[in-house]
Amino acid sequence: MWATNLKVLGVVLGTLLVYTVVCNEIPQMQSEVPQKLTLGPNATPEQLVAAGEKVFNGIGGCTACHGLGTRAPNLLTDEKGTGAIGARCGKREPGKSCKQYLYESLDQPGAFVVPGYQPIMPQITKLIPADQAWAVIAFLEAQGGTVDVSATDLSAAPAAPAAPAATAPAAAAPFAGGSTDPKAIIKAAGCTGCHMLDGQGAALGPDLSHVGARRDAASLRQKITDPGSSVAKGYENFAGVMPKDFATRMSSAQLGALVQYLAGRK
Repeated sequence: MWATNLKVLGVVLGTLLVYTVVCNEIPQMQSEVPQKLTLGPNATPEQLVAAGEKVFNGIGGCTACHGLGTRAPNLLTDEKGTGAIGARCGKREPGKSCKQYLYESLDQPGAFVVPGYQPIMPQITKLIPADQAWAVIAFLEAQGGTVDVSATDLSAAPAAPAAPAATAPAAAAPFAGGSTDPKAIIKAAGCTGCHMLDGQGAALGPDLSHVGARRDAASLRQKITDPGSSVAKGYENFAGVMPKDFATRMSSAQLGALVQYLAGRK
């Protein structure tokens, strides 16, 4: 008996040794994204761009949607023949400079939505400090354009650069055209830009195909109206990505229809 036990012990120790060696051979990644930038009043454009690149690729979570040109505009290379973001940002909205447009995109993402994309971007200025937001703007300007973000922007109050007065916008169209068809609501909300549903969509968020088996109607309603109320295990890195304004954009009938539809997905 002791011989058998000794063999079992040897196999266990050998297995542990193999896994230990393999794990130590795997490169360990450590985030270099600063939680708080320490750029001083004499920060150079190069320093701002370098810091912005770290935020963009790290804690900012920008690459979750941007870069592929599918869920959101490509910010790293050419976008449908319009050039890199630094070259086209000053041409997006009449009267707005590149810096003004980029800040608006981070602070009021619904103010201007690039045609062909859904308004799924959250308010980034609520998710990261102002200095990180300005550093990201500098990084984006550097993609084919001229960097005019300075250390003054970082130290100023987190408000958008002044823009020329504009006429009052027309009243917003009803969400999803006013339809209470859950599939129309899901399309208008851009849910499949982050979630899978019946094999279609992306895997940035939990699969919704059988979400009703995990959440009841009350839980789903709370998650839609207050995305920060809970974070699904395994998706912590994407916390804060889901828009927080669905409750105000949808009518009560639309919200109810969507909740019942999802709750029925067992």
